[in-house]
Amino acid sequence: MSELWWQTKGEGKYDLVLLHGWGLNAGVWHNIEAELGSQFRLHLVDLPGYGRSKGFGTLTLAQMADIVLSQAPERAIWLGWSLGGLVASQIALAHPERVKALVTVASSPCFTASESWPGIKPDVLAGFQQQLSEDFQRTVERFLALQTLGTETARQDARLLKSVVLEQPVPEVEVLNGGLEILRTADLRTGLAASAVPHLRLYGRLDGLVPRKVVPLLDTLWPQSGSFIFDKAAHAPFISHPAEFCRALLEWRQRPGE
Repeated sequence: MSELWWQTKGEGKYDLVLLHGWGLNAGVWHNIEAELGSQFRLHLVDLPGYGRSKGFGTLTLAQMADIVLSQAPERAIWLGWSLGGLVASQIALAHPERVKALVTVASSPCFTASESWPGIKPDVLAGFQQQLSEDFQRTVERFLALQTLGTETARQDARLLKSVVLEQPVPEVEVLNGGLEILRTADLRTGLAASAVPHLRLYGRLDGLVPRKVVPLLDTLWPQSGSFIFDKAAHAPFISHPAEFCRALLEWRQRPGE
């Protein structure tokens, strides 16, 4: 039987739903749970098919978003990292009345690169999909290493991400392939351009998966949203720079009108 793993903790006034990235689970938020839990009521989720949310199989982005939304509080701030950012963004597009604010972390509305758009080269994502069936563990480890590459604490952060994966049941290959397919094909640029949901975008300057060239393009495309770049972070700023990450999020929430 398919069941979504969901845990609520914290004492804050506002609900904050945290959605992790590809291959991982809600354990990635351990570094920032205490700080954010004093300000928000946290909702920690293992995305369908990941970690403790077993039995879902391959899903589209819309299906994944609907499953997560079905268990969510009536109105929340949604924070999504990487693939989780796409899920949170899809929820904001399809059900804006359920989203008090949207925060995307090291995420892009279109992860695949093209002539006019910076991102991951299509053959790189296709290569990961092919390699999953040949050497599952090595492929996941390579992807995790890419997320921390270039930071001062790269090896330490990569080990932490790997430990998060190994602490919980490993996702099925078909689930991981489905997640890569979402990263390869999703494009929410146009839809989010018309969104009225308050939106904060957080990035790492050293990110090799979401290039910093994306930031000014989206500043122009989505002038209603705000952006912030962590200078010495890569794809996981909340792991490499937890204090700075929490401060940026909390300062944004305290601004008038946010």
